[in-house]
Amino acid sequence: MDQAGIVAVSSIALPNPFQNDCEALKASIFARIRPDLDRIEREIQLQLDSNIALISLVGRYILGSGGKRLRPLLMILGARLCGYQGQDDARLSVVFEFLHSSSLLHDDVVDHAEFRRSQPAANTIWGNPGVVLVGDFLYSKSILMTVHYGSIPILKVLSEATTKMAEGEVLQLVHSDDLELDEADYLDVITRKTAVLISAACEVGAIFGKGTESRQQAMRDYGHNLGIAFQLVDDTLDYTGDAKELGKPVGNDIQEGKATLPLIHAMRNGPPSAKARLRQIFSDEHIPPESFDEVRELVIQAGGIEYTQRRAMEHVQQAKTALSVFPPHPTRELLRDIADYVIFRRT
Repeated sequence: MDQAGIVAVSSIALPNPFQNDCEALKASIFARIRPDLDRIEREIQLQLDSNIALISLVGRYILGSGGKRLRPLLMILGARLCGYQGQDDARLSVVFEFLHSSSLLHDDVVDHAEFRRSQPAANTIWGNPGVVLVGDFLYSKSILMTVHYGSIPILKVLSEATTKMAEGEVLQLVHSDDLELDEADYLDVITRKTAVLISAACEVGAIFGKGTESRQQAMRDYGHNLGIAFQLVDDTLDYTGDAKELGKPVGNDIQEGKATLPLIHAMRNGPPSAKARLRQIFSDEHIPPESFDEVRELVIQAGGIEYTQRRAMEHVQQAKTALSVFPPHPTRELLRDIADYVIFRRT
């Protein structure tokens, strides 16, 4: 679908024809990636085996709770686009799912989360200490799995990514309840927290596939822009999504004191009365549902949802442009479709 078609999408509700296009695209993507997803799932189960029951229990709980497997999939597709045709990529791809799941476990402890992917957050079942330690195990296991491949360039990309992810967590904590956060600083946070691991998965795939430096850079740029777009769409869904689809309460970011781009835009462009009201609402220790409804209306009226969608679309276009260094190939078209679906998705 071209950019004009995407721009025409409603900010708040998906009209039926668009929903049908979205579902058709999703079905098309899934049909092409199903064999790779099956390989990823088998490897996840294999690598979660441990003689310490709590590790396997919590690990399978978080990893079996409905994740999209986007990061390992992108690693496999990046390798394939750069010429890899073997089957030894699955274990390396799972590294990125383990790192992602480790960060989710730690996030839920820091945020005192109650739900994750439509089920109780792991920390509400096993407690904070156990969940943090299992998160540490998944991180350590990721490094061990990477060492198996004996590639210093891959280890370097992974180490740089995890360092930036940790910095992103600290930055987000520093900016908690900060309504004066500007767009550049917010993009820095989500780059570190979300985009850097997606970018690393794509780049590692290119390295593993023995792609040229220009192709490694192209995959890194694709992943970077895809990751930012993915998070910006998450930002809008926190205002416009459905709790059952999202697997967590709508308005969760606001409850956790996170000023995401729709709110940042409203604080920058809304009328003085709206800004004053938003500050007043955020000064409360607990924001009741009716106040969230008011925040949502103020953000929508200030154009925050529309602006964030537009910025996400810009990054999707940049991601697709990055793939232009590759000749026509079914995997290149699949990666372009995945980029488009990031905009369309409702979960």
